[in-house]
Amino acid sequence: MSADTLATARPAVELEGITKRFPGVVANHDIRITVQPGTVHAIVGENGAGKSTLMKILYGMQKPDEGTIKVNGTEVSFRTPSDAIAVGIGMVHQHFMLADNFTVLENIILGAEPKRAGRLDTAAARKRITELATAHGLRVDPDRLVEDLGVGDRQRVEILKVLYRGARILILDEPTAVLVPQEVDELFQNLRELKAEGLTVIFISHKLDEVLGIADAITVIRRGTTVASVDPGDVTARQLAELMVGSELPTPETRESTVTDTVALRVSELTVEADGHHPLPKGVSVGEYAARLRAEGKRLLLDEVSLQVRKGEILGIAGVEGNGQSELIEAVMGIRAAHGRVELNGRDVSGWSTLRRREAGIGYIPEDRHRQGLLLEASLWENRVLGHQTRKPARNGIWVDRRASKADTQRIIEAYDVRTPGVDTLALALSGGNQQKLIVGREMSGEPAFLIAAHPTRGVDVGAQAAIWDHLRDARAAGLAVLLISADLDELIGLSDSIQVIYRGRLVAALDPSEITPERLGGYMTGAIAGTEET
Repeated sequence: MSADTLATARPAVELEGITKRFPGVVANHDIRITVQPGTVHAIVGENGAGKSTLMKILYGMQKPDEGTIKVNGTEVSFRTPSDAIAVGIGMVHQHFMLADNFTVLENIILGAEPKRAGRLDTAAARKRITELATAHGLRVDPDRLVEDLGVGDRQRVEILKVLYRGARILILDEPTAVLVPQEVDELFQNLRELKAEGLTVIFISHKLDEVLGIADAITVIRRGTTVASVDPGDVTARQLAELMVGSELPTPETRESTVTDTVALRVSELTVEADGHHPLPKGVSVGEYAARLRAEGKRLLLDEVSLQVRKGEILGIAGVEGNGQSELIEAVMGIRAAHGRVELNGRDVSGWSTLRRREAGIGYIPEDRHRQGLLLEASLWENRVLGHQTRKPARNGIWVDRRASKADTQRIIEAYDVRTPGVDTLALALSGGNQQKLIVGREMSGEPAFLIAAHPTRGVDVGAQAAIWDHLRDARAAGLAVLLISADLDELIGLSDSIQVIYRGRLVAALDPSEITPERLGGYMTGAIAGTEET
């Protein structure tokens, strides 16, 4: 869209004086934002700054107490998201809104089913979805169940779902959180194409370098109100961070090596079959069995994965979503049946239940805090007990010790700077960053022997990110062994003592973080660079 056209076009979205109050807190106060049509408009701010509330208001999920919303110059009042969709607004949430037991196609058309002679026209739906997927580079299999998809694929389904409904104004909440650099470049090219077609994108992100690379305009929100509207060409990432949180942008660099010779976790020939777990034939080794399955053309989700993590070491696992990271975590945790051997501090725990492994000292920061890490409708102290219910301070005889659990939750709140009115607050009332800090505090309690950290700073602001990095560094220095899975390649390179790349279920490269760039690491992750480099 030309500068002259932009000058005469009505704004796509105008938010004037938006205020939203909840009991005890003002989430938004006098928010003023103007989004021009055919642009990418970024909104940045700390978790808890009010971005999510504002976007829920724009998408009809909540009503403002004060202020007006105009779309394409016309004042609107939304009662439900259906009202927002009707005027061409679509939203891709950071925490996806998909039905796990439905296929990709069923999720995309849910609520907007095409009919032919009174019956569901799946052929028309499939044709439309394929056209959209091809046009925007959003690779999906329409017939796969959503529960079988990784986070990256789920995001693509959500974007297609919005486009399928004919949205002309897209709200994207943390859209690059699960992407490698090459995929981010592809997404940004897609956004530029959408922009060229006249679509408007409201882009919410904590990755300030990316914001500066894609946005035409940036609005900064701090403590519930707009504090600045800036041109990306006039600011740096550090200046943006200062506007957001009043401090400089943190870096994930580790200090001197603390790696010891003591192996905390050893995984040997871990193998997971794609078509379900089958008993190992008598007299056949795991390696022989995996080779036999490969020869038969059968897919392995994990293919003879062997690794070790020593005390005082952070081992980073790099890989594009869906290449076996989730299966590796589930196999180590005992959630998914696998062939091979898992040892914790020299003890074979392969036959142990997940609870017994947790009791033995495995901590777990899950990749999706809402689906796997929290009970959103429960209080913070009840969430502190999760996964630790058989141990002190949660357990006292056969009962849950409420007093001790609440006291320990208060300790976590103070030690990990969880901003909340108190331990009885529901988890859903916390911002994403504070939810994540509570989970990190819980999983580092009770002196864990080994920690799985899956995307520990996904979707959190720079302040919470810096705090979580500090806690991981401190735990590493104290001798904790950490398996770090992250889609943030700067985080992976900065925090890890060594990096392994997983591709199609196999570990294909061992890399030295001090000698690798995000772009080269992305090449290994996508298979563009082959071979193994030893650290």
